[in-house]
Amino acid sequence: MISRRDFVAVAGAGVAAACTRQLNVGVEPAHGSTILFQGDSITDAGRDRNQAAPNAGGALGNGYPLLLAAMLLKQWPDRDLRIFNRGVSGNKVPDLQARWETDTLALKPDVLSILIGVNDYWHTRTHGYTGTVTDYETQFAALLAQTRVQRLIILEPFVLKTGAVDASWWPEFDARRAAAARVAERTAATFVPLQRAFEEAAAKSGPAYWLADGVHPTPAGHELIADRWRSVSGILPPASTAR
Repeated sequence: MISRRDFVAVAGAGVAAACTRQLNVGVEPAHGSTILFQGDSITDAGRDRNQAAPNAGGALGNGYPLLLAAMLLKQWPDRDLRIFNRGVSGNKVPDLQARWETDTLALKPDVLSILIGVNDYWHTRTHGYTGTVTDYETQFAALLAQTRVQRLIILEPFVLKTGAVDASWWPEFDARRAAAARVAERTAATFVPLQRAFEEAAAKSGPAYWLADGVHPTPAGHELIADRWRSVSGILPPASTAR
């Protein structure tokens, strides 16, 4: 763990080196690559914490990491890929900081995919959390600045107006989304936009069809995330060219 002061220092020092983290989009995973999905409950998706082995169905949860792992393992059965899910329900960026060494760095991921941010706002409404947009952006950037991976993928936080989410979430939540995009730019990460995709989908079927409570995806919502990740990351080929 590092202090908040060190967080700021690391963020400034690490930006110059961040360009080393990005490979060309479309590069296939090398033999033996480790792929890690990290984040909050949306990534967690009910994973079995008693299973630590890579590629285990229960350990990958029931959401988009499982869908993507299935695609990756099917596409490259000869690559000896190691795929992990270490999302934890309720997490914010400071919670990631507290477990980063054991749940991220110790796994030595070659590809790190991270979705974090909804609780960084939601918990200011319901849990007495006092973190600001600036805190979220600064701490997120600093956390990634100390992390060396070949591919870094940042997913945009998203919500829809239903269930726990009402009009009062805006414009504050949009500020978190914009901050995540800036962090992706600063760290040379691939950014996966999701808010507009969910809004467009909700216009056809209603928000609860995709996000049951406005935050947590339904099976259709997890498939939408997996589809956007696949389209934007370049790690998987388009469906028409998959084996």
